[in-house]
Amino acid sequence: MDERKEEDDEEAWLQLRPVEPLPSQCCGSGCSPCVFDLYHRDLARWEAARASKDRSLLRGKESQSCPSKLSPETFLAFHISAMDRITKDTYRVQFALPGNSQLNLRPGQHLILRGIVDDLEIQRAYTPISPANAEGYFEVLIKYGELLMLASGTGLAPMVPILHSITDNADDETFVTLVSCFKTFEGIYLKTFLQEQARFWNVRTFFVLSQENSLEQLPWSYREKTWFGRLTQDLIEELVRSCRREPFALVCGSAEFTKDMARYLLHAGLAEDSYFLF
Repeated sequence: MDERKEEDDEEAWLQLRPVEPLPSQCCGSGCSPCVFDLYHRDLARWEAARASKDRSLLRGKESQSCPSKLSPETFLAFHISAMDRITKDTYRVQFALPGNSQLNLRPGQHLILRGIVDDLEIQRAYTPISPANAEGYFEVLIKYGELLMLASGTGLAPMVPILHSITDNADDETFVTLVSCFKTFEGIYLKTFLQEQARFWNVRTFFVLSQENSLEQLPWSYREKTWFGRLTQDLIEELVRSCRREPFALVCGSAEFTKDMARYLLHAGLAEDSYFLF
């Protein structure tokens, strides 16, 4: 009987042993701690608990349910409060936060989401598309196909972390077309960042300048991707046609800008659930 009990105990401990992540489960974004760092920490905790036969030492590994604060050390459980199918392979997923709490991520930060797909554990990095001050929820777009980003002035801000999350992940093959609208060339925000992003194979950047009228006054690198005037219905239709597949559009700017863009996108053939207005 003692021998059978020892075998049962051994099997129970082996079932509690942390599972080593697959290489594909690392998002490649330089997270600290990385999913492999967490695995080695949990493995050391398991080995110590097993040696002392004290399972209480494993409690630090358990995830929390509906927490009020994120933790870089453990995965936390959130309830899905809504899920909308945006395109054939893109979904907007809303997760509930307890009470009126906020996600409190800094610009450029992202989440690692983990789930089971076809009996395989999958982890991916996602940048929330919900406002930074959203209370009681956060939203992400899962499996982008092609994004058309339309930004006016400071409306460029929420596009930056989304671009980062795509170009920082070598496995993310999302195509991005970013159109930024400003008054003058001198007024363009984040020129260096946008130039760097345009070097990626899956990113195109364009500019619309409302108070410029001479290409000769622009640097050569901007002349072929800059329009003068305003972002019009014709330009939107041209941009949608130039996408490799039907895009999902992200729009951010003044109330007038977002209203106009929504109307133009509808006329260009996109459905109401194929764009998101920040």
